[in-house]
Amino acid sequence: MIARIYQPARNAMTSGQAKTKTWILEFAQASARDIDPLMGWTGSDDTQSQIKLRFSSKQAAIEYAKENGIDAQVTEPQKRKPNIRAGGYGDNFATHRKGPWTH
Repeated sequence: MIARIYQPARNAMTSGQAKTKTWILEFAQASARDIDPLMGWTGSDDTQSQIKLRFSSKQAAIEYAKENGIDAQVTEPQKRKPNIRAGGYGDNFATHRKGPWTH
């Protein structure tokens, strides 16, 4: 039973950092998915691949995997550089701007 421990990336549709502070232990798929001939739905008899365990820290996830005999591969997150401007958002509408504001 192989698992992956990672910290999820932020949603591409938002600029917020919600749900990116936790660490997730997710099991790898053990068997191939099959297609139901009648309905065409994709299914699998592997229920472990449906489980996602959330932890508050990376160390807690690693300890859980060791206690339960799970081979886990840890993937370190790629941190993004913060985009902080000196004037902030309000500087877009300041009266001392040298040029007109355009999109």
